[in-house]
Amino acid sequence: MRVACALLVCAAMLAGTAAAGAQADTARAPDTTTGGGPLLREQYSYEGGGRDPFRSLMRADSDMRPLLADLKLVSVIYDTRYPARSVAVLRDITNGRRYRVRSGEIVGRLKITQIRPREVVFTVQEFGFERQETLALRKQEATP
Repeated sequence: MRVACALLVCAAMLAGTAAAGAQADTARAPDTTTGGGPLLREQYSYEGGGRDPFRSLMRADSDMRPLLADLKLVSVIYDTRYPARSVAVLRDITNGRRYRVRSGEIVGRLKITQIRPREVVFTVQEFGFERQETLALRKQEATP
């Protein structure tokens, strides 16, 4: 009996606050979250190094690019005092995109292992195996 009375009192209180709330709603601005206006969503963008954590892992084409065969070593800025600060500039010959890389960075499936005065050493990860490949600067030809 007491439970039933308590429920009736709660229902009456809720009905009273709903009626008061309905009067207060007419004085307020329209609520945009219930379809009265545009619903704004928070958007994220990731511009850090490495893989975007919000992108699907199932994508195959974009994660495989650039291939080592598509890269050309344009220049090497080698620091003899601190080799870890050396920078190499690579260019993708398929789309013309340039990459400025340091030792330890990852470009697609290629990890820059070491930068030498005239070459860059990559570690390529394919099918669960790793191999090392080297990309060297081309010698300049003398023009007559």
